Amino acid sequence: MTDSPTDQSADLSTARSVVLVREHPVPPERVVAAWTDPDQLAWFSGLPAAQSDPHVDLRVGGFWSVLLQEGPGGRTYRTGGLYTLVDPPHRLEFHWGAPGGWPDLDPAAPGTVPTVRLRFSAVPAGTRMTATLELGPDLDEAQVAHWFGLGIREGWTTTVDRIEDHLRGAAVQ
Repeated sequence: MTDSPTDQSADLSTARSVVLVREHPVPPERVVAAWTDPDQLAWFSGLPAAQSDPHVDLRVGGFWSVLLQEGPGGRTYRTGGLYTLVDPPHRLEFHWGAPGGWPDLDPAAPGTVPTVRLRFSAVPAGTRMTATLELGPDLDEAQVAHWFGLGIREGWTTTVDRIEDHLRGAAVQ
């Protein structure tokens, strides 16, 4: 394992997905906790912990959310997800968004927002995390093009890479 997630990263994306593989120098339980412990979710938001306002209901059908900021001084909004699979320390899945947030997730029509699948595998030096953001079959090609036109490929990559600094701090504790 190296000091930079990009040294052990891969982009396995398709026309309807962004698939990122990253290795982290901590056990899978620590990486899963970064995604599920409200006290650790500030890394996702890009805001200081006191401003991220995290909430987690870690169960299938439960929501997690944080306030997210688009760059320094940028727009702030609630984002998160509706859990569809909770299997720590191996897997998490959720529909990405928040009711009234961005993306605006309608729990009655979750196929209209991206689905996120996270896989955590133990490797000799820590954890291999595969983070997939997928646009499902409920979206036609124009809608898929719209999502990618919004910059979700770049945004998802930036977000997934932000976890490294958080985990680096966890590794030295």
